Amino acid sequence: MMTSRSSTFSLCRRRMLVSLCAATSLLSSAALLAQEIPKYAPPPEIDPNAERPTVVLMSMGGTIASRGTPRLNVTNYGGPENPRVDPEDWYRDLPELAGIANIVLEDQRAPQNPEPGRSTFEDWRRVAKRLNEIAKDPSVDGIVVTHGTNIMAETAYYMNLVVDTEKPIVFVGAQRPWTGLSGDGPRNLYDAVRVAASKEARGKGVLHAMNQYIHTARDVDKTSAYRVDTFKDVDVGAIGFADPDKIVFYREPTRRHTSQSEFAGIDFESLPKVDVVLAYRDAPGYVIDAMVSNGVEGLIIEGTGAGSLTAGQTEAVERAKKKGVVVVATARTQGGRVQATPRRAAAGIVPGDNLLPEKARILLQLALTVTRDPAEIERIFAEY
Repeated sequence: MMTSRSSTFSLCRRRMLVSLCAATSLLSSAALLAQEIPKYAPPPEIDPNAERPTVVLMSMGGTIASRGTPRLNVTNYGGPENPRVDPEDWYRDLPELAGIANIVLEDQRAPQNPEPGRSTFEDWRRVAKRLNEIAKDPSVDGIVVTHGTNIMAETAYYMNLVVDTEKPIVFVGAQRPWTGLSGDGPRNLYDAVRVAASKEARGKGVLHAMNQYIHTARDVDKTSAYRVDTFKDVDVGAIGFADPDKIVFYREPTRRHTSQSEFAGIDFESLPKVDVVLAYRDAPGYVIDAMVSNGVEGLIIEGTGAGSLTAGQTEAVERAKKKGVVVVATARTQGGRVQATPRRAAAGIVPGDNLLPEKARILLQLALTVTRDPAEIERIFAEY
């Protein structure tokens, strides 16, 4: 059948109007659906009818407690113009936490905008003392500690040695500020609370939970300046994961920690002076001499390969040993054990096993509070 041009135009116009109406109807329906906020449901491993465990959420500051403007600023945040994120802000911004545990907030932050790199032993002493107090409270089931990522692994390891408890203590932080676009802080904090509330986390010492990985405080290390997957354990890997459906563990720590530690529960007012010296091609011995002249009682050698020194450093170590300085060898390789060898034994140098230099420094400081016998210190390094 033939149709005129005008009737064809009218037919097309009617079809366009029908299509537009249908599209408008679909968009309206989508808008209505988008406005329906789903009700919060606890994670699958949480029984909605069960009594919630109590988890203390303690802030030691860090990137996770920082703000930055604009949202794309994830490297130059903080400062007087960006007030810190308070523990109350975390609780308000993450209502999902209430589905996991009864949250008790604790603020142990240093003053706002301290000097760059400020972190003193007094900070550690204050927090360790408080953690020991909280851990004794029978109403507390677990503790989460937020911390800056730069020295988090060191702080966690110190607490792993001096806090006397079987309860989970979980350190967590973020690589991006709380306000950053695609910030990792909220999910990391949520998962850390899940780990601390998990019965399976008991007795494993101080843990570290970020980016869904669960590591021991002894073995974890920051490996990248800005990447969110920065924390790794080169030698033995994660012991568990904060998976979306549940917290899972696959291994148990074998080294002494927390309630098993001979240093646990002690309020150390100060620690012996121990420094770290790096070995590299043609590294001189005068750096070691300068450390000794400034009163160090112990030296950690971050040696090449399996803990080797240069000729100049070897001679300086001999001089240091004669003055009673205890020397421990670690490796700058970030993985692998520094082993006991006849040459090392003859030189009176303690092998540092696979501890990172900065953590070997902490263990040697604690060891020097009870002994200066190289054999006894070697025993401590073998057990911790």
